This record gives sequence, C-alpha cells and structure tokens, in this order.
Amino acid sequence: MRLSFQIAKRFLSYNKGQTILIILGIALGISVQIFIGLLISGLQTSLVDKTIGSSAHISVSTEVRGESFTINDSWLKSLQEDTRLTKVGLSISGPAFGVTPDQSQSVLVRGLSQDSLDIAKIETKLIEGRLATNNTEIVIGKGLAEQLKLNLNDMFTLQTPSLKSVEVKVVGIADLKIAALNDSWVISTPSFAQDLLGLDNLINSVEIQVKDVFKADALALELSSNVPTGLKMVDWKAQNAELLSGLNGQSVSTIMIQIFVLISVVLGIASTLAITVLQKSRQIGILKAMGINDSNASLIFIFQGLILGVFGGLLGMALGYGLLQSFTTFAKAADGTPIIPIEFDIPFILASGSIAVFSALVASFIPARKSKKLSPIEVIRNG
Repeated sequence: MRLSFQIAKRFLSYNKGQTILIILGIALGISVQIFIGLLISGLQTSLVDKTIGSSAHISVSTEVRGESFTINDSWLKSLQEDTRLTKVGLSISGPAFGVTPDQSQSVLVRGLSQDSLDIAKIETKLIEGRLATNNTEIVIGKGLAEQLKLNLNDMFTLQTPSLKSVEVKVVGIADLKIAALNDSWVISTPSFAQDLLGLDNLINSVEIQVKDVFKADALALELSSNVPTGLKMVDWKAQNAELLSGLNGQSVSTIMIQIFVLISVVLGIASTLAITVLQKSRQIGILKAMGINDSNASLIFIFQGLILGVFGGLLGMALGYGLLQSFTTFAKAADGTPIIPIEFDIPFILASGSIAVFSALVASFIPARKSKKLSPIEVIRNG
C-alpha cells in the first residue's frame, strides 16, 4: 500500500501542470457549491425574517375573526413551558379615535404583552422614546404622530366608539415599516387596552413563535389537539403559501446546482485519470512484471484520486470562504449592512470539502478498475 502511494505521488508530480489543473477544477466546483449553498440559505433566512420574523409563526384566535375570548391559565402555562416555543404573547386589539384640540384620527389600540412586543420587535423600531410601562403611556406610529402633530411626551385623548375617553402620554414613536401600521397603531400594555376597550380579562389572540419556523405547521397540528373549544390555531405556512412555494423552489434549484457541480467534478477526475491509465500503461505493465499485484496497481489510482480530492477540497473550502467574505464585504445596502446576511456555516463548508474527497475517490474507481485489467505482457509487447 505504501508503494502504491509513493507511485501515485510520482505520477502526479511527473505532470505538475495537469495535476494543478485538476485540483483547480475540483476547487472551483466546491467553492461554487459552498458559495451558492450558503448564499441561498442566507437569502431564505433573510426572506423568512423579513416576512414572518416580526409576526407570529402560530396564532390562536376565535373561529369568528376579531372576537375576544378568555384564556385558560393552565393551557397558557403549558405553552409557555414548551421548549419548542420561543415566545408566547397575548394581544388585545380594538378601534378608537385619537383626539387632539385640532383634529381626530381613527386608530387601532393594541395591548401587547412583553412576548408580543418582542415578536413584533417594537423596541427595535422605536425612533424616539421608549416602550409604555403603565396605563397612562402609549407608543404610536410615526405616521399617526405626523397626522395628529404629536411629539414625544405630548398628551392627547383616546376615545372609544362607546365614548369612553382617557388621557394618555406619548412616550415612544416607532417606524413600523408599513404605512398602514404607522398611520394607525397605538401600542400600550394589555391591561390598558382591556380597560379602555371594556374587555375585562378578555384577549383577541395568542401569538406564538417557534424555534424551527419550517416545522410550525407540524407543531401547530400537534398543539391544536389541546386548544380550548371555540378557538383555532393557524400557522404561518397556511397563510403564506406563495412564499413557501418560492422557498421550496429555491431549495430545489440549489440542490440541483450542487448535484450538477458534483457530477462535473466526478466526470472531470474520472476522464483525466482514465487518460492517465493509457499514458502510464507501459509503466504499470513494467511494475506488474516486476511483481506488483493487480490490487496494488489499482490502488495507485485510488491514491491519486484521494490526493487530488484532499488538495482540491481544501483549496475549494478556502476559495468558497473567500468568495463569501468578498460578497459580504462589498455587496452592502445603503445603510452599510450586507444585502444578504450570510451565516458562515462551518459544518456545511467542511461537508462540502468532504464531498470533494468522496467524489474524487468515486471517480478514481473507473481508472483503477481499468488498470487492474492491464496485462503486463501485452502492454510491454505493444509498447
């Protein structure tokens, strides 16, 4: 085996130009696989985060849209203790009017628990001030602030359709990124919304986020068996069929590209080593005549494939990492953040390098088998 390895190295070093080209071909294939794989993964993560990152992955509400309901404390506690769920928030919503001495504007009052605030990422969207901490404080969208000419720490009146009024203080102004929300949302504590809207201990929805967003549908199906009577559980997949279809299409296209890259790497190595068998047939024949057996002769090409795969895989991982670094460094949005945030998934990069080695070994079996069949007498006789 050691002799076969030494001969394999000698064959590869004899034609250094050809060896370098093969290694570069493998490296380019693996680097493309790493770059495309992590780029698509980052794009999918970014799309999911932008579309459902600030909303509930699973929501619980009544069968009739907009109706309020009481929450079962033991059921709520079971959700909060479920380690597969990251956030379990409560939401109370209802219409009202924002009234100032100059004008009035219809608004949507939203009482959000801390988990619901975290789900909607309200704190990160504040452009002025802070979150409400008591029943006299509210956060409003920047569009509503402009329409009612309100600034931080200003007081104004919220009035419900039932003519209940309360004076509130603006302690925060948020950019909610959606014009309709900026123009209407008034955010405060759940107890404030319940008191203003006359809902006592009622809520409008339970908002849930999960660790694995792509398993939200299966999780919702499992949890729905324990949902109190009269309530329904809906997951984000059921509400975003087109987005899910697009993500699935991206995943399939990525897999197809990676498969074709691997096929090209395997064919390239196999064809090159097959030619090497013809080029080195005389030397192999002489070696067999000197006593080297068929198995050791075939091992020469197995070792060649292994050497090419290892060096090509290492170089491919380095090139792939460099491509990703260049992309995140130069492809930036106006605010300086990467256009597509890419996570450097080290296990994926190492797996891609391992695939290069495996592919090279697979490709080497074809010339190895061919060399095994060479007859030393015929090879030497035919020159």
